[in-house]
Parts: sequence; C-alpha cells; structure tokens
Amino acid sequence: MASRLANRPSSSSTSDSQATELARIIRQAALAEGFDAVRIVAPDAIESAAGHLASFIADGRHATMDWMADTAERRSDPRVLWPDVRSIIMLAMNYGPEHDPLVNLQFPDRAAISVYAQNRDYHDVIKGKLKTVAQKFASRAGADVKVFVDTAPVMEKPLAEQAGLGWQGKHTNLVSREFGSWLFLGSIFTTAALIPDAPENDHCGSCRACLDICPTNAFPAPYQLDARRCISYLTIEHKETIPEAFRKAIGNRIYGCDDCLAVCPWNKFAETAREAKLQARDDLKAPTIADLLSLDDGTFRQHFAGSPIKRIGRDRFIRNVLIAAGNSGLAELSAHCGPLLADPSPLVRAMAVWATAELDDAETLRHKAGRHIESEADPVVRAEWARALERRTLQETI
Repeated sequence: MASRLANRPSSSSTSDSQATELARIIRQAALAEGFDAVRIVAPDAIESAAGHLASFIADGRHATMDWMADTAERRSDPRVLWPDVRSIIMLAMNYGPEHDPLVNLQFPDRAAISVYAQNRDYHDVIKGKLKTVAQKFASRAGADVKVFVDTAPVMEKPLAEQAGLGWQGKHTNLVSREFGSWLFLGSIFTTAALIPDAPENDHCGSCRACLDICPTNAFPAPYQLDARRCISYLTIEHKETIPEAFRKAIGNRIYGCDDCLAVCPWNKFAETAREAKLQARDDLKAPTIADLLSLDDGTFRQHFAGSPIKRIGRDRFIRNVLIAAGNSGLAELSAHCGPLLADPSPLVRAMAVWATAELDDAETLRHKAGRHIESEADPVVRAEWARALERRTLQETI
C-alpha cells in the first residue's frame, strides 16, 4: 500500500550538512514512533535484483502469485514505481516472540499460527506509524514523500540489505545482527537527496539451519525459495486444496510457518522486550483445533477482527485447520470434522474428507462415505473420497 503525503517542490540540491541533518530528523522521528532501526538507500542500489526476480518468475517459483509477474518491472526498480524518487528510507520494527514458536508443534491438539499473525495486522500498525514519520520529515525537508508497506510492488528485503538493516539470509528473509530474523519492514520514498548508508554484509557463513529444518524442502538451494513448496504460501496464498504431497509435512501449522526463522542463530541477539502493540493475543498463541473447527463465517470474522488471518477468509482457514486435525492422530477430533463433510464450501468438504480418512477406522470411513458420496456434486470432493477409500483398501491388503 502506498500513500502520497506531501506535494511541494523539493530543492534541486542538498548540501552534505543539510542531508546529515535530514537523516538525523528521520531517525529521531522513526525511533519515537517505535521503529527499532532506520537506514537510507539510493533507489538505484538494487539493480541486480531485476535478474533474480526474472529468474524466480521464469522458473515458476512464484506459484499462483501472478501479481509478482504483473508488477515485475515496477518491483525491480523503484524509479519505475516513482520516477521522482531520489532516496529511500527503510524502517524496521522488531516483532521477536517471547517464546520459542516451535514448541507449539509438539502439541497435536493445538494449532500453530505464525508469530507475525498473532498480533494486530502489521500493515495497520506500521502504515500509521510510517505516515506519522513521513509527515514530520516532509514538513522539515520540503520534499514529497510516499510510504509503502508490503503489499506495494517494492522489493523491501533487497533495499533493506543495501540500506544496512541486515542481509538476506539463506532462507531469503532479512537477518539482522541485532534482531535476528524477526523484523517488519516499511519504506518511505522521498524526493529529498539523502546520503545512503553502507550495505550490510552476509553473515550466514556455513550455517544452513534454516534450510535443513524446512518441512517441505522449499529451498532448492541456499538463498532460493520455491513458493510452491512453502508452507507459508500453501496456507495463506494458495486458494485451492493443499496438494496431497505436502499435507503431512504441514503438521499443525494452520497459518504460515516460522521454522526457518525460528532456528536462525542470530535470533539470540534479538531484543525480547516489545511494546504492547506487538504483544501476541493470548487466544492466538496456541488455540485448540477443536475450537477452530467450529467457526462459521460470522464467528470467524468476529474472532479474527483486526488480524491478518481474516484476509484469507473462513473457508481457506478451515481447510488449514482440517489438515492439522488429520495430522493430529487424535481420533476424538473426528467428531469435529464430521459436520464439515456437509459444509457449504467444497474446499472445506474436500479437506474434511482427508482429515476424516486420517482419523477414522475403515468401517466408520466407509459408513460416512456412503452417506455423503451420492449427494456430492463437486468433482474435487468426489476425488478426495475416491482416494481416501482407495488408500484404506490398500492399507488393509498390506
């Protein structure tokens, strides 16, 4: 998202002393608004990013995220996005958790939600603060500014690396020596000419913890990500049924995945004290799968008001929770999956079939199939029933 916050002509040149003073002003304003780090980068600093992005898209690793291909030109060069930009101010906010998020994976009756989504929607938190900082800066600099947070076609991580906020680690996320892998990013584009900060060097060394822990092998090589295999993509961006090859690997991760972030050794240097605005909601730290399966559209919207989870909608969310239920090994959860076999959403019904097949014995599964298959009109759901019954027959013959 972008916002134009000033419309006044900027001076044609800026002295070093003026640029230094403007940098001081922006840093002071950013820290006052709760940002933990702020750096400056030139808009032409990520020229090599265009080639990396083109290769990523050509290989199909962006999966169904067609918007990445549609905005590739603007994304790879900030000057295409806004020709008047002369400097980019990159800001970062620490959202490091107070607990190890991987602990939740040990409790099959509980659901694991990515750390960033346990708080208020970070777009709302950061956008308001960015606007405040940008307005203060614009009034002092006499320059135009625009603010961007995540959803705009801005390559925030390469820009943050060149600005010196951190480096893109082998998991492709930004890593900071002060805050580890837990940083929200935002940017302020301006027509003011500022002195760029030095870029950060790569400090990953021989470590490959983030690559080795990935449950779905989503990293074909260090510093490369295949979104088609990434649990964060599959549970958030992917709109259809979860490919069967990845369902078991998802475990109880119902929204995003923190594994590659959580194992980063640099996290030990991250500050654990955070402002209240980023504190996790207690009901989202480790919610029960049974409770989540009972959410209809209305209760889903109410429960996740103000949360980024609301954006994926109830049906995709329940799809994810059903995967977690099927992976739980807890037969008692079958009673919570049963009503969803007749859910209005074919997406939900399809994953309810898979979860039921994972939890029920053969006789119970066949009984439920007999009740539902004849009236099932959706071909995807019917195919799930067929595969479930075929797997169960095969298991009985072994």
